Amino acid sequence: QVQLVESGGGLVQAGGSLRLSCAASGRTFSSSNMGWFRQAPGKEREFVGVISWSGRSTYYADSVKGRFTISRDNAKNTVYLQMNSLKPEDTAVYYCAADLGGSGWPASSPNEYENWGQGTQVTVSS
Repeated sequence: QVQLVESGGGLVQAGGSLRLSCAASGRTFSSSNMGWFRQAPGKEREFVGVISWSGRSTYYADSVKGRFTISRDNAKNTVYLQMNSLKPEDTAVYYCAADLGGSGWPASSPNEYENWGQGTQVTVSS
C-alpha cells in the first residue's frame, strides 16, 4: 500500500505556472509507476500523465503535452507535476495515483491505479 498526499494547488492566472507535489508513504513507492489525473466539475476523471518507477519514462495526454512535466525523487518519496502555460481549461482537482499492480505502459485508465491521494484544487483564471 502507498498513501498519497497532494499539495501545491491554488489560483493562478492563465499563462502562469504551478508545481504540484505528491508525497508518498510506503515501501512500494519507488517500485511503482505514478500517474496524475484531473477531474473538472461534471466531468469524468481525466488522465494527465504517468512516470515510470525509475523516472526514466514519462507519457502525457495530448492536452498537456509540451506544457506539463512529471518528475520524481524516489529518495524523497515524492512525485511532481510541473504545469506551465496554464489555461482556464486546466482548472480541475488534480490527483496523483500509484500503479501498484504493474499495469501495461502507459497506464492511462483510472482503473489501473490502486491508490489515490485526496486531490488538490487548481484554478486558472482568464
